[in-house]
Amino acid sequence: MIIGAQLFTLRNYVQNEKDFRFSMKKVAKMGYKTVQISAVGPIKPEILRDACDEAGLKIVLTHSNPDRILNDTEALIKEHDILGCDYIGMGIMPDKYRTKEWLEHFALDYKEPAKKIAAAGKKFMYHNHNIEFEKLNGKRIMETLMENFTAEEMGFTLDTYWVQAAGADIYQWIDLLKDRIPCVHLKDMTVEGGQQHMAAVGSGNLNFPKILEAFEKTGCVKYALVEQDDCYGASPFDCLKSSYDYLNTLGYR
Repeated sequence: MIIGAQLFTLRNYVQNEKDFRFSMKKVAKMGYKTVQISAVGPIKPEILRDACDEAGLKIVLTHSNPDRILNDTEALIKEHDILGCDYIGMGIMPDKYRTKEWLEHFALDYKEPAKKIAAAGKKFMYHNHNIEFEKLNGKRIMETLMENFTAEEMGFTLDTYWVQAAGADIYQWIDLLKDRIPCVHLKDMTVEGGQQHMAAVGSGNLNFPKILEAFEKTGCVKYALVEQDDCYGASPFDCLKSSYDYLNTLGYR
């Protein structure tokens, strides 16, 4: 299981080529070897790949625009070929699908793109928040997604923080998704003033030694990507470095 950096954490620092190149060098200096492309500016895939190659970083996952996944699938696949990336991710489903009237339409719409992505030797990945543990039509959204897509058609980027925030059992969901989670997100949780806060991995309340052990036991997880959506005024670079240093003490690189 290889540790990586989810670039959404650094979204304010990856909006143009100059900043992206500088940021990738900083990420590589921390020790990371892989990254997820997410929330970057309008930078050509050739430049993204070159900057990551220059820094010694492999692009392993993206969060791509849901509209492009649906309506520009072939071009998106070609761009991922340029990136050298096998996992095409969706960060969250568009709002209209998160309703009892339209949830079933998600599979009706995205099953064909998912099949095209699989036929190209890649995998469509869905990233959970807490909302996917809400029940619609008598089932959790996660359960509906699992039923409507095969493991070959769609994987899940299981996010540790959001499973915890939903009040769900992380170990249960690792087991339920054990053949569907080649990529996962590592994100810790603290409580401050009675409110849940995102935190650098190892600085919060999640039991990461046990969680990582459970991920390892699946034999499925290839990439564990560190993400911190909100650093609450701290440097996101420092947060990524702190997470890497902690994971390094556990033997991960």
